[in-house]
Amino acid sequence: MANEGRKPFRKPREPKEFDDVVVSINRVSKTVKGGRRMRFSALVVVGDHKGRIGFGMGKAAEVPDAIKKANEAAVKNVFRVQLVKNNKEAGANNLTVPSDAIGKHGATSVVLKPAAPGTGVIAGGAVRSILELAGVTDVLSKVIGSRTSVNIVYATIDALAKMRTVDDVAKLRDKKVSEIR
Repeated sequence: MANEGRKPFRKPREPKEFDDVVVSINRVSKTVKGGRRMRFSALVVVGDHKGRIGFGMGKAAEVPDAIKKANEAAVKNVFRVQLVKNNKEAGANNLTVPSDAIGKHGATSVVLKPAAPGTGVIAGGAVRSILELAGVTDVLSKVIGSRTSVNIVYATIDALAKMRTVDDVAKLRDKKVSEIR
């Protein structure tokens, strides 16, 4: 009876628009007159499992602050990825990349290839987190060159941005989809 008309103590949490994954946390230092200044750099990838992903970097004196800054930067950099249904059957929820693509950044190259239904995400580390947050369920990938996580993220995003569906290519060529297939 005493609680009637009162507001609850806490607001109910609203569901987050994006899931986030911390790909790497790096301790960086700056040498100054009095010694070394330590700071932390964080790399975060966000996605909604429906084809929208983004990434961001943040730097701060403490790890949680760096992650928060990186998360805010990642949400600002969100873009849509081209995905296609992997299986023509009704109710199939398998998504894959529409074509082969090679993304490059620095000394790193990332190769992405579509895979058959049931293959899963064949990728490691940063590539896996990006593809899972994008909503890809079947894909093959290979990292060639440098294994630096920042370069891998940039190269994977580059490969995903290069993806074109059959419909997109048909529009570019001024043809109907039936002529290409």
